[in-house]
Amino acid sequence: MVSRSLSFVAAFFFCALTLSGCAGKAPRPEPVAPEVPEAVRVEPLAEPGVFPVPEDEALRLSRGLAPHRQGLRSWKDMRFAVEQSLAHVRSKPASRLALDFPDLQVTYGDLARSLERLRRDLPFLDAAPELLAEDFRWLRIGPDFGFTGYYEPEIAASRVRTAKYRHPLYKRPPDLRRKRPYHSRHAIDCKGALRGRGLELAWVEDPVDIFMLQIQGSGRLRFEDGSVRPVLYDGQNGHKYVSLGRVMVDRGLLQREEVSMFSIREWLAAHPGETRELLDTNPSYVFFRLGTPGQRNANGSMGRRLTPWVSVATDQGVLPNGALTLMNLTLPDGQGEHSLPFNALTLPQDTGGAIKRNRVDLFCGSGETATHTASYLDTRGAVFLLLPREKPKQKI
Repeated sequence: MVSRSLSFVAAFFFCALTLSGCAGKAPRPEPVAPEVPEAVRVEPLAEPGVFPVPEDEALRLSRGLAPHRQGLRSWKDMRFAVEQSLAHVRSKPASRLALDFPDLQVTYGDLARSLERLRRDLPFLDAAPELLAEDFRWLRIGPDFGFTGYYEPEIAASRVRTAKYRHPLYKRPPDLRRKRPYHSRHAIDCKGALRGRGLELAWVEDPVDIFMLQIQGSGRLRFEDGSVRPVLYDGQNGHKYVSLGRVMVDRGLLQREEVSMFSIREWLAAHPGETRELLDTNPSYVFFRLGTPGQRNANGSMGRRLTPWVSVATDQGVLPNGALTLMNLTLPDGQGEHSLPFNALTLPQDTGGAIKRNRVDLFCGSGETATHTASYLDTRGAVFLLLPREKPKQKI
């Protein structure tokens, strides 16, 4: 668990990304970035729909952005993430609808223009974040979204079955069909439905680690020789996801306000005789593949690498991969209380079986801060879609 005295912002400084920057079209001095307010909050929105954002509100939100709060030294470091989204939307027909609301239709061509304009603006945003209000029209998507987080857990593993490492992590079975329900969790883990088929990727010590890895969708395996391999999502058995935390609350095992991955793990560790039956209440089962050695972060549903604190998973019918978004919420502090403002420039680049309708899953990366944030993040906040103005107010 993250140290109680560890400042979240300080942790970001220590894990700041070192992605390559980009050059502007013309030389421009680099003045000191403007002072950023401690919190930029917006009023909750309960009504469904798409709402134009007044220019003064967009200006206030854009000025409240700070790259270090997203693990970036500079907004220029966001270029890699933008390029991943651009490659995705450019692979689609420009005239195809990416977003189709009753009062808003957005094509993949529109998404590409948003990302191209952001890429052009990145070298200047540190000093002039108001460019986001000047170059884009802002739309708020209502009602407010529910926010959770996911991360990449690291699990001790063995390449062969041993007395210690005896629980298999399975790769995708060749007879898995996308639209047909496959073996349930109980059938696989308790009845051995996949046993003896050579589908074991690795062996781990604790079945709860496998369960948590399946919820996250990706992670890292640290083998006994010290080598580390990414392990990536490669399919699901077609059964509906059931939240273990919700089951435990319904049974009176945990209180709603105390549910987190930490509290669930602690309860299961203290009640080993009840662990298997509780895990089986979620029939959904995820299969994996090994990633490239040395790969830095997991791939999202676009098949491209995710960026911590920038990439988010969304329902593709609400916010498609390739969109440009700003999200306003609070993150959990060292005690798990939602008190840390997170006014963030984000990119939908992933999805998940449990990510439906107005819900966003923030990719937090790996390590202690990521684990802590993803384990406790459970709040509501505002989501804004940024689309390019036909004629930007300021030309760079």
